[in-house]
Amino acid sequence: MDYLTAFVIGGAICALVQILMEKTKLLPGRIMVLLVCLGVVLGALQIYQPFVEFAGAGASVPLLGFGNVLWKGVKEAVDEYGFLGIFMGGFKASAVGISSALIFGYIASIIFQPQMKK
Repeated sequence: MDYLTAFVIGGAICALVQILMEKTKLLPGRIMVLLVCLGVVLGALQIYQPFVEFAGAGASVPLLGFGNVLWKGVKEAVDEYGFLGIFMGGFKASAVGISSALIFGYIASIIFQPQMKK
């Protein structure tokens, strides 16, 4: 049942973002930034964590979840280190996700040898 819930919630988030992309003139990069910022705001309002507990990976994997991870990392670092935690908390909390995205993206580029479009 957990897999089904994650699939439905993650799919619903992706479908809503796809509708947003098609119905507005916002560029994809701006929509991605909007989603990360929305995840930070929902995390700060303590709305997103109960949603993650219900939906599991369906809520933690999309960009909203990345924003929530950034928020939690900054909050913990500020509690521990004070003002300097603002600058290091997000990096510390998201380092594994960002590193794996870079490493696997690099490996995929070696395997598939991407070409520029003409």
